[in-house]
Amino acid sequence: MVTRPASPSSRARLASARGTPRPDRQMAILLAAEKLFAQHGYHGVSIRQIAEEAQVPLALVGYYYGPKSELFHAIFEHWQGTIQERLALLQQVLAGPPTEAFLRQVVEAFVRPVLVQRASTEGEYYAQLVGRELARQTPETHRVLTEFFDPLAHSFIDAIHAARPGHDRARAAWAYQFALGALLHHITDHRAPTLSRGRNQVCAPEAAALLVDFITAGIAAVMPLPSSLSPSPTASPSPRRRAPSPSTTSRRQA
Repeated sequence: MVTRPASPSSRARLASARGTPRPDRQMAILLAAEKLFAQHGYHGVSIRQIAEEAQVPLALVGYYYGPKSELFHAIFEHWQGTIQERLALLQQVLAGPPTEAFLRQVVEAFVRPVLVQRASTEGEYYAQLVGRELARQTPETHRVLTEFFDPLAHSFIDAIHAARPGHDRARAAWAYQFALGALLHHITDHRAPTLSRGRNQVCAPEAAALLVDFITAGIAAVMPLPSSLSPSPTASPSPRRRAPSPSTTSRRQA
């Protein structure tokens, strides 16, 4: 994370508050903001509350991150590694040999890293933050979606489109949005124990394969293969069409 330099006068005022530099304080601020934004929303949290949650002097929040909007952005920058992992897995699928499992492999790359992230100590709050805030139309969320999530979305839409020849890309975009809805609901909903009468747990590991099956089947249902390309018990695997290079256009598809 890039630390923003303070002015000479600011450094003087902060000297006694900071003491010996402690990078753990910078991370404590980030995690406190993530938790509070997830619980109360971006506009429901003050910088003072974040400082109190992080147990740091108020001045340090501005010193490390600047205004609240930059702190919000920094949370998503912190988690960018998961986005890169999803894209790297997708590129492995695109570079691999043709297979009938192509669509499922695309879905695996879309889903699996997110579930690993959700299982981490911080992942629950981040999942809540994504589910709660990114659906809002604000300058802060627009910036995050455009910078981090739209390029990811376009890459997966292109891959879905390549997996289902004969359909236009607009339908692939719908399929992506439906898949995203299923994934977001799975990582943010807490009613699994209630709805299953105690038999299921929130984001249980055994649900991962079921979610992949569900999303794959849903995409296949709205974008079926032409009858001439549909697999049969004796048919050899059909060659898949290569996806174009990941798009970096800023059109909203996340």
